[in-house]
Amino acid sequence: MNNLLDIYTDYLIIQNKYATSTGLSDLVNGSISHDKMTRFLNDRLLGSKELWRYIKPEVRSVEREGGALILDDSIEEKPYTDENEIMCWHYSHAKGMHVKGVNLLSCIVQYEDTSLPIGYEIVHKDVSFSEIETKKVKRKSSVTKNEHFRNLISQAYSNKVLFDWVLADNWFGAKENLEYINNVIKKKFIIGIKSNRTVALSENEKLKGDFTKVSKLDLEDGQSIKIWIKGIDFALQLIKKIFTNEDGSTGVLYIISNDLEHNADHLYMIYQKRWKIELYHKSIKQNASLAASPTKRVISQANHIFSSLVAFCKLELLKIKTATNHFAMKHLLLLKANQAAFLELNNLRNLHRA
Repeated sequence: MNNLLDIYTDYLIIQNKYATSTGLSDLVNGSISHDKMTRFLNDRLLGSKELWRYIKPEVRSVEREGGALILDDSIEEKPYTDENEIMCWHYSHAKGMHVKGVNLLSCIVQYEDTSLPIGYEIVHKDVSFSEIETKKVKRKSSVTKNEHFRNLISQAYSNKVLFDWVLADNWFGAKENLEYINNVIKKKFIIGIKSNRTVALSENEKLKGDFTKVSKLDLEDGQSIKIWIKGIDFALQLIKKIFTNEDGSTGVLYIISNDLEHNADHLYMIYQKRWKIELYHKSIKQNASLAASPTKRVISQANHIFSSLVAFCKLELLKIKTATNHFAMKHLLLLKANQAAFLELNNLRNLHRA
């Protein structure tokens, strides 16, 4: 199995269209049959635990103090693939609408310039229900994303991954998540908070139930204040940051942390590491063929996703050795492939002339 995984993940890195068992078999001149690769993808289900076993030696070789666990989810759209419990409709916050595809929640560990996925969950909408008003049959998950969020952190903690921080955006700012990180694993977090969340500005105000919306607080860019959230028994630091988008528009980011010792600039500098997971999302889609498989069964789709994450790990480790980046490596592979095709085209012309 390990040999087939190694070959298949290499194939995911080098190919630029659909990743199929037939395509891989053709690539190796039939030394691995189409059926063999199909059986590999439909054999036993591979998941987060197997990913950790694969990447554990590499994590141990690069881990150091100051590491951060970064968690986020991403939807890979697959509008034309038959619907099932993982290939279904999810709400996209980026688009403000429901889209059809796979919803993947990932946990990466980041040390300086190295980011490695150490756990993930594919959102399974395994419960069907009918809306009372519309009578439409819909799907929902028996496990919430926040439960997956805590489970992934717990897995990293149990595996003794070295990290000082947990970073996430405001979709994971639930009370249970904050309490788990602070009270159970006793780590520091920097997590986004929604502008309509209500906070108290003192313990006394909290006890009196005097809460104010975050957006109504009179804060300057980069300013931080101590706050209390209803139901949470420890104080937090709230920071406001104004940022400029690529199109020139401005936005406001609010983040909270249970670190009351460091100033706002330091905490925001740490939080900026969170953007590493956006590069991860982009790379698994564009460089590791995440959405390039025409598989139709849940197990083969899930095993393809697992393989895409392993392919990302391979690229990240090559990045360290070559001092380049995933996209530059992908471009080089495509260039070499085109050069080989160009030479073969000329060979065919010469053969015809002869």
